[in-house]
Amino acid sequence: MADRGEVPLDKTQVKKAVQALQAFLKSKSTGETSLLEETQHVSLLFSLWKIPKKAQTIRIPLPHGQRLDTDEVCLFTRDEPNMTSDQTQRFYKKLLQERGVKNITEIIPYKVLKTEYKPYEAKRRLLGNFDMFLSDDRIRRLLPSHLGKHFYLRKKEPLCVFLQSKNLAQDIHRVIQGTSLKVSNKGCCCMARVGLASMTADELTDNIEAAFQTVQAKLRTKGPVLKVIHLKSQTSVALPIYTSNIDSLTVLEEAAEQAKALKMKKAEARKRKQQKKKTNATGEVEEKEEEIPSLVTMATPSKKPKLETPSKKKPLESAPKPTGKKRAKKSPNKRNRKAGKTDFKAKRKVPKVK
Repeated sequence: MADRGEVPLDKTQVKKAVQALQAFLKSKSTGETSLLEETQHVSLLFSLWKIPKKAQTIRIPLPHGQRLDTDEVCLFTRDEPNMTSDQTQRFYKKLLQERGVKNITEIIPYKVLKTEYKPYEAKRRLLGNFDMFLSDDRIRRLLPSHLGKHFYLRKKEPLCVFLQSKNLAQDIHRVIQGTSLKVSNKGCCCMARVGLASMTADELTDNIEAAFQTVQAKLRTKGPVLKVIHLKSQTSVALPIYTSNIDSLTVLEEAAEQAKALKMKKAEARKRKQQKKKTNATGEVEEKEEEIPSLVTMATPSKKPKLETPSKKKPLESAPKPTGKKRAKKSPNKRNRKAGKTDFKAKRKVPKVK
């Protein structure tokens, strides 16, 4: 915290905000909505000084669990070799019982997910039947194409679990009872659930402090990060519990100026290198031109020109000119034959028989 210039979280102020929020929810609750108000999620709204360059998901382990025992959890597992889907389901149920895991209600192998939950209606039914989804880390990359976008829009995407771990029960309990913060690179606000309204004020303050420390330590940004943190429920107003020091704004401005100065220096250095390259290239060309010796012309022996031999071919004799005889006139029958006509008078006469 000292490196980034952040103000530490005031625990007494956080506890007062939690008590005020719980009193507000109790005042609004009636006989019918009392259960709904108790099961409302309490969340932290983080506002950052600047938008991160890359998106990030931060896992936050909480000292006090925020999920009820009645919540149903589904686990996606891989297909074991040389086993059917029913056999793999029994295999992982037995494994979880031996390791002492009791929070998972149903196990779905990957082959069953591809075949039985392929239609759109089946996926929506699966999404509504469970409160949380876990997946074996060996098939986590294959699930988005089969689940669809609705799991991610409703923030129920499966969380990875290492099923070959020695402390499997502790790891699964930490994932189920913990929370996560999704830091987007499209805005400067993000939210994480830290508890339920039915929890005590001390439990909520412990969860808030743990979430504050982990987020502050794992955010991938330089300089002061957190600007304001608000505490709110699903139906309440946001209560501020943390405000960054105003000196952090000056630190950010100085860091931005330093970054600009570095960019300018780098650009100037590049220009200088390019100019040096150009000057070196021109100097080398001039030196090479000076070093080239002058060429000396050498006398070559002259060759006698070949004598042209007269061509043995005789000149072509000129064609004889036509004589003064007139051309014979064509008979009218030939003309008519060419024109497609017939002269009945000029037909051959058949001799009469006496």
